Amino acid sequence: MSKKNKGDNRGIVFSTDPNFKFEEESREEAATLPPAQQQLRVQLDSKQRAGKVVTLVYGFVGTDDDLEALGKQLKNYCGTGGSVKDGEIIIQGDQREKIMQFLQKNGYSKTKKVGG
Repeated sequence: MSKKNKGDNRGIVFSTDPNFKFEEESREEAATLPPAQQQLRVQLDSKQRAGKVVTLVYGFVGTDDDLEALGKQLKNYCGTGGSVKDGEIIIQGDQREKIMQFLQKNGYSKTKKVGG
């Protein structure tokens, strides 16, 4: 496909309206709450992961960059791999105790473990 015919991310390639303009979506990120106000949830998950267990951290309110930074800190602290997707931090293995310890130590006082 040539650059000339390439559409935008919504699939619009061509319009017959001479006054047509792409409306950019104004997606505003929420301002990051201080750690004491964050209500994070820590949960063990193994669904659709080929039997592998991961620890999910969700409920973060803030910018994607701040979530990425927290995810990186957690991965370093646990000494394991992981990723940040769809507003969730995914840490490989059952790391619930370590994650709770890290979050409590860093001021995330409203953090709770969810599930078994």
